[in-house]
Amino acid sequence: MLTLPDAWAWDFWLADDGELFHLFYLNAPRELGDPELRHRAAGVGHAVSTDLRSWELLPEALAAGEPGGPDDLAIWTGCVVRPGPGAHWHMFYTGTTDVGGELVQSTCLATSPDLGTWTREPGNPVLRADPRWYEVLGESWPGEHWRDPWVYRDPGGDGWHMLVTARARTGPDDDRGVIGAAWSPDLRSWQSRPPRSAPGAGFGQLEVMQAEVVGEPPAGRPVLLFSCLRPELSAARAATVATGGIWAVTAEPGVGLYGPFDVASARLLVDDRFYVGKLVRDRDGEWVLLAFLNRGPDDTFVGAVSDPMPVVMTADGLQLR
Repeated sequence: MLTLPDAWAWDFWLADDGELFHLFYLNAPRELGDPELRHRAAGVGHAVSTDLRSWELLPEALAAGEPGGPDDLAIWTGCVVRPGPGAHWHMFYTGTTDVGGELVQSTCLATSPDLGTWTREPGNPVLRADPRWYEVLGESWPGEHWRDPWVYRDPGGDGWHMLVTARARTGPDDDRGVIGAAWSPDLRSWQSRPPRSAPGAGFGQLEVMQAEVVGEPPAGRPVLLFSCLRPELSAARAATVATGGIWAVTAEPGVGLYGPFDVASARLLVDDRFYVGKLVRDRDGEWVLLAFLNRGPDDTFVGAVSDPMPVVMTADGLQLR
């Protein structure tokens, strides 16, 4: 487990260089006092491990950018991919800036030859919410929601997909959460695409998504993970559950890794003691789930990254083992 004595750690993402697992995590100093203030002070910490349990802390990967930039307030959740052996690693992350008291989020890019030293793209942001399909600043919820990019290669070799936390432009205010989407041929030039889910599925937001095929053929099935706490559920869904947390949508037969995903069918995988689940293969090739510790026994915020939890794909979908 990753616990920091003087800082909270929460949302995170991983990269595997073949020898070490690299953990990139949002962090902010506990001296802020109120954990809710951490979102406006978030930078990206860096740690490495051989077993996903014991972590060695390394220098911080990224901090907030220069004044006037798309990430000048704070950096929020992202992901790391590498287009090929010997190529630079690409970190897509959420840049956050304050516009008239509202937080505007966009997708930014930094690259690294070694996962340690990161250089921002001078052309950031690489993508913002496209008003053809997505809610933008001044519409329903405060701010502009376009965050938590999850980037992966098209299974058929047709470029790269990006899934993003976004909100549709139609529907009740509490039920507009959708899977934002974009596509790139080369990780540089990005084209917005319509959402990969429909609004009205019971969620005001789908945070920190991940799409993976879990299980070996023929039992392997695509699964979408996302997180949503109870206050951000629609009123209808909140009336049926006691808690939010980490949710899973297991795709029906014939649906690929790019969806579309039936978010209305999402099942709670882990309750709100944990948040932001990430699936990763350990060194034995087994799928495990990591999450950050959100709610402690006294209902206060914890802010640490969990040990791995084994998962299994069953006939009813993804479950903790």
